[in-house]
Amino acid sequence: MRSVRDRIDQLLRPAGHVFYGWWIVGASSGIQWLAAMLWMQSYGAYVVLLQADFGWSKTVMAAAFALTRIESGILGPAQGWLVDRFGPRLILTIGTLIFGLSFMLFSQVESLLGFYLVFALIALGSSLGGFATLMVSLVNWFNRHRAKAVSVSQLGFSIGGMSVPLVVLSLEAFGWRATAFYSGILVLVLGLPLVRLVRHRPEDRGDVPDGIRSNLTNGEAPPPSAPDFTARQAMRTWPFWLISFGHAFALLAVSSLMVHLAPHLTEGLDYSLAAAGLVVALMTGCQMVGQLIGGYLGDKLDKRLICFACMLAHGAGMLLVAYATSLAMVVLFTLLHGLAWGVRGPQMVALRADYFGATSFGTIMGFSSLIVMLGMSAGPIIAGYMADRSGDYQSGFTVLAVLVLVGGFCFLLARPPKRAGRGLEAVS
Repeated sequence: MRSVRDRIDQLLRPAGHVFYGWWIVGASSGIQWLAAMLWMQSYGAYVVLLQADFGWSKTVMAAAFALTRIESGILGPAQGWLVDRFGPRLILTIGTLIFGLSFMLFSQVESLLGFYLVFALIALGSSLGGFATLMVSLVNWFNRHRAKAVSVSQLGFSIGGMSVPLVVLSLEAFGWRATAFYSGILVLVLGLPLVRLVRHRPEDRGDVPDGIRSNLTNGEAPPPSAPDFTARQAMRTWPFWLISFGHAFALLAVSSLMVHLAPHLTEGLDYSLAAAGLVVALMTGCQMVGQLIGGYLGDKLDKRLICFACMLAHGAGMLLVAYATSLAMVVLFTLLHGLAWGVRGPQMVALRADYFGATSFGTIMGFSSLIVMLGMSAGPIIAGYMADRSGDYQSGFTVLAVLVLVGGFCFLLARPPKRAGRGLEAVS
């Protein structure tokens, strides 16, 4: 039986040197760390200060976040096609430039219209220079270890969440304008060099997926080839729609908590902004542990069942934080929601790639984003509107928790489609 060290060495150095795909994983993790720390995970902290400065309602703040998610979703099909056509590095470079410069513009905002326009640019930059573009590269570079690669790359998002207290310290010490301006500089200084490490396909460097040229020498059978569906073929199958809607239901929880967790903790539970930042950090620490677990389990077990279990945990976590009366309930929420988010995240990419292949993955993900954006945009609006009406987040979080639980069955029903070219499992 091989030692753990031998297994790790074979994973990272299948040909006697570090497989280049893992350098791309590291770069992807760094890029996602910047986006999570400076925007996605720290937006709730900005909400508290922007409301204090401008007096905007929770619904207005949530709508800004929702509109950026709608923009990203609508952009998805075109973005996916561009990445499949021109490769991820060019699109990442353009996106990173827009993302960094938009943060600098955000520091100068004086009106609601200006806020919405700048956030539209931030969303455009983070979409082009973020998750969806990076995943096109990873699903091409990895096959056997795909879930592991995706999970490690997403550690950057979790570490970004754990870094939110640093952003909160800056917000409290220097104000949101200075923090936003220097965040833009940080994106450009660190993000652009990381983008240079990303390559589209292993063939570009004379390599092969996973770095494994042949498994015949050690007596193992070669890994099965993934079915390469076109986007049109994928959209004619039930699994495409079930996974997309399941993903959308999951993001009802994720997006609403991104925007409203800090206001709920500070207004509803009387926590300080710094304490709320620590809760976010703990939650994303749990997410990081979940990603490591999810990467391992995703390459071993049925991804559908993993996703179903995670949806149950998402829903239970939302109910806990909605009705929290003690620190213990908040901590249990962070464990359930953070672990579920972490374990489920890699499966969203790996499940689609397993079912539909890597050739048109960017385009397929792009069209799927048209559905996924519904959850990402609706969650904050529902929670914000119901909080404005009722004075707290309990009713909104309860409704979203029930919808998340229902969405778990979408994953449970998403069985693998028939291979492309052998008759598709059509929707109609």
